[in-house]
Amino acid sequence: MARHDPNVQTGIDMRNARTKKTVNVEDLTIFLHHGHEEWNAKKKIIDILQREPLLDKSRREFMTRTERYEDGMNITNRIYELQQLHGWTENETKVALSSVDQPLPIHLHNIAFQPVFNLQAGPVLLKKYGPLITSRAMIGCYLQTELGHGTNVSRLETTATFLPDTQEFEVNSPTLTSSKWWIGALGKTATHGVVQAKLILDGGKDVGPHLFLVQLRSLEDHRVQPGIVIGDIGPKVMGGFPATDNGFARFSCVRIPKENMLSGFAQITENGQYVQPPHAKISYGGMLYIRSTMVTSAGWVIAKAATISIRYATVRRQGEIGKDGLEKQIITYPSVYYRLLPILARAYTFIQLGRSLTNAFSSMADRLMKGDTSLLAELHATTTGLKILVSTAGAQDIEVARRALGGHGFSAFSGLGNVYANYLPATTYEGDNFVLDQQVVRAALKTYRRLFSSGGQPSVDLFSPSSSFLRYMIDPALTPTHSVIHEAQWRDPETSILLLERRAAVMVHDHVQNLDSGEGAFTEDANANQRLSKAVTEAFVGVQVGNIIKTLGGTLQESDATMVRKILLLYLLTTVDAALIDLLSLSLLPPLSARSGLGAGMGIKNATPFNSGSKASRSRSTNLSSSGGDPVKSLRLTIDALCRELAPEAVGLTDAFGFTDWELDSALGVADGKVYEALWERAQKDPLNQKEVPDAYEKSIKPILQRGLRILQDKDKAKL
Repeated sequence: MARHDPNVQTGIDMRNARTKKTVNVEDLTIFLHHGHEEWNAKKKIIDILQREPLLDKSRREFMTRTERYEDGMNITNRIYELQQLHGWTENETKVALSSVDQPLPIHLHNIAFQPVFNLQAGPVLLKKYGPLITSRAMIGCYLQTELGHGTNVSRLETTATFLPDTQEFEVNSPTLTSSKWWIGALGKTATHGVVQAKLILDGGKDVGPHLFLVQLRSLEDHRVQPGIVIGDIGPKVMGGFPATDNGFARFSCVRIPKENMLSGFAQITENGQYVQPPHAKISYGGMLYIRSTMVTSAGWVIAKAATISIRYATVRRQGEIGKDGLEKQIITYPSVYYRLLPILARAYTFIQLGRSLTNAFSSMADRLMKGDTSLLAELHATTTGLKILVSTAGAQDIEVARRALGGHGFSAFSGLGNVYANYLPATTYEGDNFVLDQQVVRAALKTYRRLFSSGGQPSVDLFSPSSSFLRYMIDPALTPTHSVIHEAQWRDPETSILLLERRAAVMVHDHVQNLDSGEGAFTEDANANQRLSKAVTEAFVGVQVGNIIKTLGGTLQESDATMVRKILLLYLLTTVDAALIDLLSLSLLPPLSARSGLGAGMGIKNATPFNSGSKASRSRSTNLSSSGGDPVKSLRLTIDALCRELAPEAVGLTDAFGFTDWELDSALGVADGKVYEALWERAQKDPLNQKEVPDAYEKSIKPILQRGLRILQDKDKAKL
């Protein structure tokens, strides 16, 4: 009998997985990429890029950081050459740049500098510099974060003092901590920057942070302009962002023309009078734009992690012997599919959610151009909460996926180490997540007080998308009744959405009650802001996911729509599962008893609505230990059943993302399943393997061996 070859079996297992799927991969791919046109354009671009010698990724892991920066700039230059050669649009070129799968300095020009400039510059500045920025005849960066301040923009120390006599601004870094820091593309690349600085009027009046265009380097020889000190801040943790020159800058009496203030909204007259913007936080539009793009980008990053880990889990056999006489595929173990399939669910959810958020930002930007700031506060609240949610989930999911690869996950060739290192800073850039939680809470409390401070019951029409969960406070009848939550109810997305919204409403209500009683500092735990922020954001996302589920029938064949509904339902159920501490402690889930309804805190079945009075009016004294059962067992069994239904489709659902092997750059995520061959081939290219005897032998290894031999010889002599 021929010996079983595990390497051959990996290819068989991958082919079998694709044979067993029922989803139409091509239709799902078009759905995820928002239509035929975008998908076909991306396929065409990827086909060109993966044949470019300069974009051969096999060399990257063995380069120094300086080489990675130079390589990144060479790649950027080549992509813009290809743009001219193939007649790519700007959007197609951005697809090409993002497909390189490493952060490049030009990304900061495209997503931070140019959008902020276009949105907030006045007509004179737009006319003078707009064409240069669009054609990249100048390369920009966005200088906000400082050595001493990041998320707290109002405390930035860099100043821009107006000088009426010369009609100029003088930009200064008055302290070491006012040095601009972490600025992508600043270290060696950018020629210009939009600088966030405190505007100081004649007489010393500080009117807060505003934006100014400052030339950083000469357009003739790239030398740094007088009065400015610029450099690179050094390597990042785990080697992340190696091709990006995150930099520092200090300004000493740098004069810029008055017209260089981005005066689309706030302005300075010739005699030094300050014209206020229509909204105090309008200069933060750049942050909102970046945050609005982070949901979609998180979805695609998580999609990579899901694809690599699910493919590997499909072909990796380990442990128990199955009915076929072979070790079981690890994807069949509950401990594996329970970790990986929720990651897949988040990828699908964030990709779809990101589309609507991008559209919302475009709508806000159009209104801002007309002086309408009505959407600014709402978008600030949603983008802040979503930034926290998706970046936290993304960092966790990539690491969970990497660990699911087992020992091989620690190899750089797995691909996920690189993905993790480059994604991890998302949890702190554009605002540290734990600090931003406070902003989400403040927005929720402000809305609560605005709606309920009069003592009356506001109309449901007054609630915005980010605060719609508060509508349950005015009409308990909005809540449907159930006797016990069984699997059939859990299969209905509305059950999860209801729980998530009610949880947010109860928590906001309690938080306000604590603050109003003057006992907030003593009755709230240290993690209250984080829990409340998460509850508010997850309620918002839950509603959006529900809306997406309702529209799937019009965009996909019913069999595929059914599968995507299951994926999105898995997202909702696992979100509820992760929120069980809140749901149970707030009595929003009942004990499993025939006598109990969906919970006193839900305002259902003989229970007192929570908005009918103080916290005492909605008792949480239910004794779960005597309730006769586990109130969440049905939830977890539903999650497991859903995972088992999705597992046979998992490879097809990840294939639908449309990643090529070149894009994934993972030996463990190769499309044909031949993971062991891929690992072997990559190891052979290691520069250490190019010499049988390393240079270190003569310098170090040989002396160590010889020293050890002498020690033994000396011991033998001593015995004689």
